[in-house]
Amino acid sequence: MSAPVTFSHSPAPALSPEPGVSACSFPGRSFADYVGRFSLDVATLRGKDVLDVAAGASSFAAEARGRKIHGVAVDPLYDCSAAELAGRLYRAHVKRTVGAGLTVRQRASGRDSGLESDRRIAAERFLADYETNFIDNRYVAGALPQLPFLDGTFDLVLCSGLLFVETPGLDPDWNLAACREMMRISAGLVRIFPVCDHAGRAFSGVARLRRELRDAGITTTVRAVQPAGIAAGTPLLELRRAAP
Repeated sequence: MSAPVTFSHSPAPALSPEPGVSACSFPGRSFADYVGRFSLDVATLRGKDVLDVAAGASSFAAEARGRKIHGVAVDPLYDCSAAELAGRLYRAHVKRTVGAGLTVRQRASGRDSGLESDRRIAAERFLADYETNFIDNRYVAGALPQLPFLDGTFDLVLCSGLLFVETPGLDPDWNLAACREMMRISAGLVRIFPVCDHAGRAFSGVARLRRELRDAGITTTVRAVQPAGIAAGTPLLELRRAAP
């Protein structure tokens, strides 16, 4: 087994990112982050199939395994090697910590902010798991609005920080198609967080989106959650199939 890839390694050569995807759109997020963001009841998820859409460097799938949850992650960057992703994450980490005013020595020693430290730890867990666990099909290359899974594959589908947030050029039709696609591959439940941008501004098209989803036989609920490090009351969108 090869050694885990960590931020102490030299950055990989510069990647040619997908259009519209920047180095900073690939942050590390932990299992604990997901519990708060999506209001998850971990005990009820044991033995369930859960998909993390646009997962990036999330360690959710890696950590879910130890909790007897069948976690799968999908992201357009999963056709890259672990070394390439390590380089991308290194650059994103440096850009964020430079913005926070940390010195090179502080960044090298890991003495960054609590949030950045959590991101770094989650990303390192992800990279170690990504490098060694393709045999389990835990990491799949794919992108909305068309994902490479059969209908009803997952008990729960999660999507964090993609819809309604950093999506320049993705119009209301794209958001609708993305929601319908996640519902297609779900056995019944999809949760999307947050329904606002990074400044906390509510997504202006949510009423239209909910009407169009209702017309497609999908019921929606918007409710507030209180994840750590994020403003209390940040909205979560939940999708379910309408009763026949």
